Amino acid sequence: MKFIFFGTDDFSVTVLDELKRSGFLPSLIVTTPDKPKGRGLKILPSTAKLWSERNNIPVTELTPDVGGFKHRVSAAAVEIFIVASYGKIIPKAILDIPEKGVLNVHPSLLPKYRGASPIESQILTDEKEIGVTIMLMDEQMDHGPLLAQRKIETKSRKKLAEEGGKLLAETLPKWIAGEIQAVPQDESKASYTKKITKKDGLLDLAGDPYQNFLKICAYESSVGTYFLKDTKRIIIKDAKFENGNLIITRVIPEGKKEMNYEEFLRGLH
Repeated sequence: MKFIFFGTDDFSVTVLDELKRSGFLPSLIVTTPDKPKGRGLKILPSTAKLWSERNNIPVTELTPDVGGFKHRVSAAAVEIFIVASYGKIIPKAILDIPEKGVLNVHPSLLPKYRGASPIESQILTDEKEIGVTIMLMDEQMDHGPLLAQRKIETKSRKKLAEEGGKLLAETLPKWIAGEIQAVPQDESKASYTKKITKKDGLLDLAGDPYQNFLKICAYESSVGTYFLKDTKRIIIKDAKFENGNLIITRVIPEGKKEMNYEEFLRGLH
C-alpha cells in the first residue's frame, strides 16, 4: 500500500509511529516549512520532518505547483493520502488526486468539535464523550463522511493520537479493499471550535479552581497557561486538582528558570 502522509506536529508523529508498528510506512511526508521557535527564534524543522529523516522517508512541502505534485504522486503510484494534524488547508486540487481519497485522523467524535482546537475544547468543556474519528476528507472543514470512530476515556493529547493511529491502521486496509462504507455526518449535531492564542492561556487564580485546572490540561501541549504577578508572566508547567483545590507544583517565572511553586512563593516575600 503506497500513501502520502500530511502532518506537522507531535500528534502527527504519534500517528506515524502507530502506522509504522502496524507495518505501514508512507512513500512521502508532506509537512509545513521550517519556522522560528523558542526564545532565540531559531529556525527549526517540524517534528514530522525530523521523523521522516530518522526513518529515511522523503519529505517535501506543498507549493503552488499542483501539476508537479500530481506528477510525483503518479510516478510513485500512490493511491491514498493520509492527514493528521497537518495545520494548513489542503487545496481541493490536491484532495482530488488520489484514487482512494484522503483520510483524516480527527481527535473528536465528529460531527462534534470540528475546527482548529478539538482536543482543547473537549477538555475545557469537561466532555465525557471523547474519542477519535477516521473520516474521508472533502474541501469543507471536518465535513466529510465517517469511516470509523472510537470512544476513549482520556484527556491526553498523546493518547488520542495513539488511538487515532491504531484505528487508522485498522481502517486503512479495509477501506482500500472496499470493505467499509463511508457514512455522511449528521449536520444537525455539528459543533465548531475556535483557533486558540496565547492570550487564551491567561488564568485568574481567584477564579473557579476546577476550570483553571481544565484550562491547564487543555493548553498543556499547545499555548500553555500562565498568570500575572506584578505584570510579569508566570508560566505554569505542572499542577494537579485535589479536594476541590488547584495545586500548582512547577512554574517558570518570567526571565527565570523552572522551579517549584513553593520556591517561587518564598521568593515573593
